[in-house]
Amino acid sequence: MADKKAVLIAITPQDVRHDEARQIATILDGGATFVHLRHPGATYSDMKRIIEDIPQRYHSRLRLHGHFELLNEFNLGGIHLNSRCPQAPLLYHGSVSRTCHSVEKVNEAAQYVDFVTLSPICNSISKPGYEGAFTHEQLSSLPLGKVVALGGITPGHISELKQYPFIGYAVLGYLWEAQTTDELTQRLDKLTSAL
Repeated sequence: MADKKAVLIAITPQDVRHDEARQIATILDGGATFVHLRHPGATYSDMKRIIEDIPQRYHSRLRLHGHFELLNEFNLGGIHLNSRCPQAPLLYHGSVSRTCHSVEKVNEAAQYVDFVTLSPICNSISKPGYEGAFTHEQLSSLPLGKVVALGGITPGHISELKQYPFIGYAVLGYLWEAQTTDELTQRLDKLTSAL
């Protein structure tokens, strides 16, 4: 990763938050490459409302974890496959990423998606008890140009993880624990500086 700046992905928390669209705009303004709209319990209407409330100039930097039919209404940055939504819609030709929880799954998925997230790399902030699960040897053997580290990512962890072939880092708990917009901006500054 020496020549190219790492990708920084913010993943929304499980539940929709008050003023989330403004927070997402702040995150994208602050240097995140993408925001993944996760919200496993959100309805189609909830997701549509969030996207409508985000300024259109950011839409190409949003990726969906569900409700892929929203791609028919918005020009979004792609989709992210997971256990709830394991397949891309028929005839979809946009950017696709996938969740993986093992090196074996990374090696399988890396052949047919743009990138994968691998977790948990470090002990999760948003899921207590969900602990880092990979050895130095496993992380060193990851395919080049395909893997984004997820799980407990903080600015301090990024410097430790640069020895591995990650193309970037995905954050959830570290960002969404921020209590104010100023704190969110400070956390983003620390993350982007660590890249």
